[in-house]
Amino acid sequence: ILASILSLIIYWLIRDRYRVSNLHGKHVFITGCDTGLGNSLAKWLDKKGFCVIAACTTEKGSQELQSCSSLSLKTVNLNLADSNSIARAVEFVTEQTAGKGLFSLVSNAEVTAPLGPTDWLRIEDFHSVLDVSLLGLIEITLQLLPLLKKAEGRVVNLINAKGLMAFVGGGYSLSKWGMEAFSDTLRIEMQHFGVKVSIVEHGFFKAEVVNSGIIEKHLSKLWNRLTPEIRDSYGEKYF
Repeated sequence: ILASILSLIIYWLIRDRYRVSNLHGKHVFITGCDTGLGNSLAKWLDKKGFCVIAACTTEKGSQELQSCSSLSLKTVNLNLADSNSIARAVEFVTEQTAGKGLFSLVSNAEVTAPLGPTDWLRIEDFHSVLDVSLLGLIEITLQLLPLLKKAEGRVVNLINAKGLMAFVGGGYSLSKWGMEAFSDTLRIEMQHFGVKVSIVEHGFFKAEVVNSGIIEKHLSKLWNRLTPEIRDSYGEKYF
């Protein structure tokens, strides 16, 4: 038993010391870099020496990120709900990698709201979340697979663990469960090409999208557009 425990400890120590070597020239494309986890990751990998390509949804986000990063970090505007925007971003990544392939795709972008009781929602409310957080993620992954296969790279999908708890209606939890299924399937299929697929289920970080005031604002908007019949069936006390 002691020998087994010692062997496990040695294995863990060796595994945890493993680091990617020769970082120069390895391109990492990260989505959702305006703020939060994607922004912090882009800065950290840039300092480590990776060639970071950071996708931001706003020009302001791009400028602020570039102002505190090295000259090797590049930014590109990306709207995951727009196929044309995805195509332009993929073209930019292809140009930046210059035939080397893509070392890693890190998908972090997400849309949270609207959240609320299911019969307060309309189909477009589900689309507004799923088009970015799930279908957009799938589309850009499919577009970048040739570059990932060329470099025998890896796909890393960041999933907020709170989304795996279906505590409220809307597209948020649907998108996270869909990301899990997509990642698990892709992992099996990409083994043949030497491409790794990982899921990182991270914790609940304080961010603008989880600000209680913003959540209440969205709920108020949903409540005010309900028919009198549905509003009466719930009542003011429920709201």
